[in-house]
Amino acid sequence: MRVDLDAVTVETGGVRLVEEVTLGASTGQLVGLVGPNGSGKSTLLRCMYRALRPTAGAVRVGGEDVVALSARENARRVAALPQQSVTAFDFTVAEVVAMGRMPHQRPTARATEEDRGVCADALERVSAAHLSGRGFLTLSGGERQRVLIARALAQRPRVLVLDEPTNHLDIAQQLELLALVRDSGPTVLTALHDLNLAALHCDLLHVMDGGRVVASGAPYDVLTGALLAEVFGVRAHRVRHPVTGAVQLLFDRLPFVQSAENRGAP
Repeated sequence: MRVDLDAVTVETGGVRLVEEVTLGASTGQLVGLVGPNGSGKSTLLRCMYRALRPTAGAVRVGGEDVVALSARENARRVAALPQQSVTAFDFTVAEVVAMGRMPHQRPTARATEEDRGVCADALERVSAAHLSGRGFLTLSGGERQRVLIARALAQRPRVLVLDEPTNHLDIAQQLELLALVRDSGPTVLTALHDLNLAALHCDLLHVMDGGRVVASGAPYDVLTGALLAEVFGVRAHRVRHPVTGAVQLLFDRLPFVQSAENRGAP
Protein backbone atom coordinates (compact mmCIF):
# COMPACT_ATOMS: atom_id res chain seq x y z
CA MET A 1 0.00 0.00 0.00
CA ARG A 2 1.33 3.42 -0.95
CA VAL A 3 2.20 6.01 1.71
CA ASP A 4 2.37 9.77 1.12
CA LEU A 5 3.33 12.55 3.48
CA ASP A 6 2.24 15.89 2.08
CA ALA A 7 3.86 19.04 3.53
CA VAL A 8 3.74 17.63 7.08
CA THR A 9 4.58 20.16 9.78
CA VAL A 10 4.61 19.44 13.51
CA GLU A 11 4.80 22.11 16.21
CA THR A 12 4.65 21.63 19.96
CA GLY A 13 5.11 24.19 22.69
CA GLY A 14 5.91 26.81 20.07
CA VAL A 15 8.79 24.73 18.69
CA ARG A 16 8.66 23.48 15.11
CA LEU A 17 9.93 19.88 15.14
CA VAL A 18 9.15 19.00 11.52
CA GLU A 19 8.72 21.50 8.72
CA GLU A 20 6.86 20.88 5.46
CA VAL A 21 8.10 17.34 4.86
CA THR A 22 6.87 15.76 1.66
CA LEU A 23 7.85 12.20 0.78
CA GLY A 24 6.36 8.96 -0.46
CA ALA A 25 6.81 5.21 -0.35
CA SER A 26 5.53 2.94 -3.10
CA THR A 27 3.84 -0.35 -2.33
CA GLY A 28 6.34 -2.89 -1.00
CA GLN A 29 9.26 -0.49 -0.70
CA LEU A 30 11.57 -0.34 2.30
CA VAL A 31 12.17 3.36 2.90
CA GLY A 32 14.63 4.64 5.48
CA LEU A 33 14.77 7.89 7.42
CA VAL A 34 18.29 8.77 8.54
CA GLY A 35 19.71 11.81 10.26
CA PRO A 36 21.32 12.96 13.50
CA ASN A 37 19.53 12.87 16.84
CA GLY A 38 16.80 15.49 17.03
CA SER A 39 16.40 15.77 13.27
CA GLY A 40 12.70 14.87 13.34
CA LYS A 41 12.71 11.20 12.30
CA SER A 42 10.72 9.85 15.25
CA THR A 43 8.31 12.79 15.20
CA LEU A 44 7.52 12.12 11.56
CA LEU A 45 6.98 8.41 12.16
CA ARG A 46 4.67 9.13 15.09
CA CYS A 47 2.42 11.00 12.69
CA MET A 48 2.26 7.84 10.59
CA TYR A 49 0.66 5.78 13.35
CA ARG A 50 -1.37 8.67 14.82
CA ALA A 51 0.56 9.10 18.06
CA LEU A 52 0.91 12.70 16.87
CA ARG A 53 -1.37 14.80 14.68
CA PRO A 54 0.40 17.09 12.21
CA THR A 55 -0.02 20.80 12.79
CA ALA A 56 -0.32 21.14 9.02
CA GLY A 57 -0.22 18.79 6.05
CA ALA A 58 -1.46 15.22 5.81
CA VAL A 59 -0.35 11.60 6.05
CA ARG A 60 -2.10 9.36 3.53
CA VAL A 61 -2.13 5.58 3.46
CA GLY A 62 -3.70 4.09 0.38
CA GLY A 63 -4.77 7.58 -0.62
CA GLU A 64 -6.76 8.23 2.58
CA ASP A 65 -5.79 10.64 5.34
CA VAL A 66 -5.02 8.56 8.45
CA VAL A 67 -6.78 11.17 10.61
CA ALA A 68 -10.05 10.40 8.83
CA LEU A 69 -9.80 6.64 9.44
CA SER A 70 -11.26 4.91 12.48
CA ALA A 71 -8.73 3.61 15.00
CA ARG A 72 -9.60 0.03 14.00
CA GLU A 73 -9.25 0.66 10.28
CA ASN A 74 -5.98 2.51 10.76
CA ALA A 75 -4.64 -0.39 12.87
CA ARG A 76 -5.56 -2.80 10.09
CA ARG A 77 -3.50 -0.76 7.68
CA VAL A 78 -0.58 0.42 9.83
CA ALA A 79 1.42 -1.43 12.49
CA ALA A 80 4.13 0.34 14.44
CA LEU A 81 7.12 -0.46 16.60
CA PRO A 82 7.95 2.77 18.48
CA GLN A 83 11.41 3.42 19.82
CA GLN A 84 10.13 3.08 23.38
CA SER A 85 7.58 0.31 23.92
CA VAL A 86 6.37 -0.04 27.50
CA THR A 87 4.52 -3.09 28.81
CA ALA A 88 3.53 -2.55 32.42
CA PHE A 89 2.20 -6.04 33.12
CA ASP A 90 4.09 -9.27 32.74
CA PHE A 91 2.07 -10.82 29.95
CA THR A 92 3.42 -13.96 28.37
CA VAL A 93 5.08 -13.64 24.99
CA ALA A 94 2.13 -15.44 23.41
CA GLU A 95 -0.27 -12.90 24.94
CA VAL A 96 1.81 -9.94 23.74
CA VAL A 97 1.88 -11.24 20.17
CA ALA A 98 -1.85 -12.01 20.30
CA MET A 99 -2.50 -8.31 20.88
CA GLY A 100 -1.58 -7.81 17.24
CA ARG A 101 -4.77 -9.60 16.23
CA MET A 102 -7.10 -7.23 18.10
CA PRO A 103 -7.85 -4.94 15.11
CA HIS A 104 -9.20 -7.99 13.27
CA GLN A 105 -11.45 -9.23 16.11
CA ARG A 106 -14.81 -8.16 17.49
CA PRO A 107 -14.47 -6.63 20.98
CA THR A 108 -15.80 -9.69 22.82
CA ALA A 109 -14.59 -12.36 20.41
CA ARG A 110 -12.14 -15.06 21.40
CA ALA A 111 -9.06 -15.90 19.39
CA THR A 112 -9.75 -18.21 16.48
CA GLU A 113 -7.60 -20.99 15.08
CA GLU A 114 -6.58 -18.55 12.35
CA ASP A 115 -5.49 -15.99 14.96
CA ARG A 116 -3.42 -18.58 16.80
CA GLY A 117 -1.85 -19.74 13.55
CA VAL A 118 -0.95 -16.17 12.53
CA CYS A 119 0.68 -15.54 15.92
CA ALA A 120 2.62 -18.79 15.86
CA ASP A 121 3.86 -18.01 12.36
CA ALA A 122 4.94 -14.50 13.42
CA LEU A 123 6.95 -15.87 16.36
CA GLU A 124 8.53 -18.49 14.14
CA ARG A 125 9.57 -15.85 11.60
CA VAL A 126 11.47 -13.86 14.22
CA SER A 127 13.04 -17.02 15.72
CA ALA A 128 11.18 -16.53 19.01
CA ALA A 129 8.77 -19.48 19.09
CA HIS A 130 10.69 -20.97 22.02
CA LEU A 131 9.85 -17.89 24.08
CA SER A 132 6.09 -18.30 23.76
CA GLY A 133 5.43 -19.23 27.39
CA ARG A 134 7.94 -16.81 28.94
CA GLY A 135 6.93 -13.63 30.75
CA PHE A 136 7.68 -10.60 28.58
CA LEU A 137 9.40 -8.73 31.42
CA THR A 138 11.85 -11.60 31.94
CA LEU A 139 13.27 -11.24 28.42
CA SER A 140 16.46 -9.51 27.37
CA GLY A 141 16.26 -6.32 25.33
CA GLY A 142 16.95 -8.17 22.10
CA GLU A 143 14.35 -10.84 22.87
CA ARG A 144 11.74 -8.18 23.65
CA GLN A 145 12.47 -6.44 20.36
CA ARG A 146 11.92 -9.63 18.38
CA VAL A 147 8.65 -10.31 20.20
CA LEU A 148 7.38 -6.79 19.44
CA ILE A 149 8.26 -7.28 15.79
CA ALA A 150 6.26 -10.52 15.89
CA ARG A 151 3.29 -8.63 17.35
CA ALA A 152 3.49 -6.13 14.49
CA LEU A 153 3.67 -8.92 11.91
CA ALA A 154 0.69 -10.68 13.53
CA GLN A 155 -1.30 -7.52 12.90
CA ARG A 156 -0.97 -8.29 9.16
CA PRO A 157 -0.59 -4.60 8.27
CA ARG A 158 -0.29 -3.10 4.82
CA VAL A 159 2.27 -0.60 6.17
CA LEU A 160 4.91 -1.23 8.83
CA VAL A 161 6.44 1.71 10.73
CA LEU A 162 9.63 0.97 12.66
CA ASP A 163 11.53 3.43 14.82
CA GLU A 164 15.09 2.17 15.38
CA PRO A 165 14.04 -1.50 15.15
CA THR A 166 17.62 -2.82 15.47
CA ASN A 167 18.08 -1.40 18.99
CA HIS A 168 19.31 -4.06 21.45
CA LEU A 169 19.98 -6.60 18.69
CA ASP A 170 23.35 -8.14 17.94
CA ILE A 171 24.72 -7.79 14.41
CA ALA A 172 23.38 -11.15 13.18
CA GLN A 173 19.91 -10.31 14.51
CA GLN A 174 20.05 -6.85 12.92
CA LEU A 175 20.75 -8.32 9.51
CA GLU A 176 18.09 -11.01 9.94
CA LEU A 177 15.47 -8.52 11.12
CA LEU A 178 15.91 -6.09 8.24
CA ALA A 179 15.91 -8.95 5.72
CA LEU A 180 12.73 -10.23 7.36
CA VAL A 181 10.83 -6.96 7.24
CA ARG A 182 11.99 -6.38 3.67
CA ASP A 183 10.50 -9.72 2.62
CA SER A 184 7.41 -9.53 4.85
CA GLY A 185 5.19 -7.84 2.27
CA PRO A 186 4.08 -4.49 3.74
CA THR A 187 5.44 -1.14 2.72
CA VAL A 188 8.04 -0.33 5.40
CA LEU A 189 9.11 3.06 6.74
CA THR A 190 11.90 2.90 9.27
CA ALA A 191 14.23 5.24 11.11
CA LEU A 192 17.77 3.88 11.33
CA HIS A 193 20.93 5.20 12.97
CA ASP A 194 23.28 2.74 11.28
CA LEU A 195 23.92 4.20 7.83
CA ASN A 196 25.53 1.01 6.56
CA LEU A 197 22.48 -1.06 7.47
CA ALA A 198 20.30 1.56 5.81
CA ALA A 199 22.42 1.46 2.65
CA LEU A 200 22.29 -2.34 2.51
CA HIS A 201 18.57 -2.78 2.99
CA CYS A 202 16.67 0.35 1.96
CA ASP A 203 15.32 1.01 -1.52
CA LEU A 204 15.13 4.72 -0.80
CA LEU A 205 16.59 7.03 1.82
CA HIS A 206 15.41 10.39 3.11
CA VAL A 207 18.05 12.31 5.06
CA MET A 208 16.63 14.61 7.72
CA ASP A 209 18.31 17.54 9.42
CA GLY A 210 16.70 20.26 11.52
CA GLY A 211 13.18 18.95 10.89
CA ARG A 212 13.51 18.99 7.10
CA VAL A 213 14.33 16.45 4.42
CA VAL A 214 17.62 17.64 2.94
CA ALA A 215 18.25 14.78 0.50
CA SER A 216 16.27 11.89 -0.99
CA GLY A 217 17.11 9.06 -3.34
CA ALA A 218 18.82 5.70 -3.67
CA PRO A 219 21.44 5.09 -0.95
CA TYR A 220 24.41 5.36 -3.33
CA ASP A 221 23.18 8.70 -4.66
CA VAL A 222 22.34 10.15 -1.26
CA LEU A 223 25.16 9.05 1.03
CA THR A 224 27.87 11.27 -0.40
CA GLY A 225 30.92 12.54 1.42
CA ALA A 226 29.78 16.14 1.17
CA LEU A 227 26.33 15.44 2.62
CA LEU A 228 27.67 13.29 5.45
CA ALA A 229 30.16 15.98 6.40
CA GLU A 230 27.45 18.65 6.40
CA VAL A 231 24.71 16.71 8.20
CA PHE A 232 26.62 14.33 10.49
CA GLY A 233 29.90 16.19 10.90
CA VAL A 234 32.04 13.22 9.87
CA ARG A 235 34.36 12.34 7.01
CA ALA A 236 33.15 9.28 5.11
CA HIS A 237 35.02 7.02 2.72
CA ARG A 238 32.71 5.19 0.35
CA VAL A 239 33.37 1.58 -0.66
CA ARG A 240 31.34 -1.09 -2.41
CA HIS A 241 30.10 -4.14 -0.51
CA PRO A 242 31.99 -7.07 -2.08
CA VAL A 243 28.87 -9.25 -2.37
CA THR A 244 25.88 -6.93 -2.86
CA GLY A 245 27.64 -3.96 -4.43
CA ALA A 246 25.81 -1.62 -2.05
CA VAL A 247 27.61 1.49 -0.90
CA GLN A 248 29.23 1.12 2.53
CA LEU A 249 30.91 3.79 4.62
CA LEU A 250 34.10 4.04 6.64
CA PHE A 251 34.15 6.98 9.02
CA ASP A 252 36.63 9.20 10.72
CA ARG A 253 36.53 12.64 12.28
CA LEU A 254 36.69 15.70 10.13
CA PRO A 255 40.13 17.34 10.26
CA PHE A 256 40.55 19.48 13.34
CA VAL A 257 40.68 23.17 12.52
CA GLN A 258 42.67 25.08 15.10
CA SER A 259 40.98 28.24 16.31
CA ALA A 260 42.60 31.56 15.43
CA GLU A 261 43.41 32.48 19.00
CA ASN A 262 45.28 29.21 19.60
CA ARG A 263 47.33 29.10 16.39
CA GLY A 264 50.27 30.85 18.02
CA ALA A 265 50.13 28.83 21.23
CA PRO A 266 53.05 26.46 21.90
